[in-house]
Amino acid sequence: MIVVDTNILAYLVIPGDKTEQAEATLLKSREWAVPFLWRSELRNVLSLYIKTGKLSIEAAFQSISDAEAVVSGRTYHVDNLRVLELAFESGCTAYDCEFVCLSEKLNVPLVTSDKKLLAAFPGPAISMQAFLES
Repeated sequence: MIVVDTNILAYLVIPGDKTEQAEATLLKSREWAVPFLWRSELRNVLSLYIKTGKLSIEAAFQSISDAEAVVSGRTYHVDNLRVLELAFESGCTAYDCEFVCLSEKLNVPLVTSDKKLLAAFPGPAISMQAFLES
């Protein structure tokens, strides 16, 4: 099992340059865990794709449905106090720290492409490339 940041889910369900790498990540670890926040973050990404004409509303809806299938049954609550502590200590957003908190809770890596998270949390946070090479 791994915790995946929303950007990794987006790479998986929105065709692009990193889709193949996200698919390889899913093949390496089929159990992807996420905090409940992931849907709001992915909807925000998808809405930007719709506004810029890169996706239709129907394609965006299919993308979120595909993402829901990947993380089905592995969406978790996180500890509010710990999220706030992590955000304060690191300077990262509380949104991003939800993924770090879940990674700590489950004692599994957090796969992300967020450079700030990778720098602030070099223990639990790992890039897709590093995960695939491990």
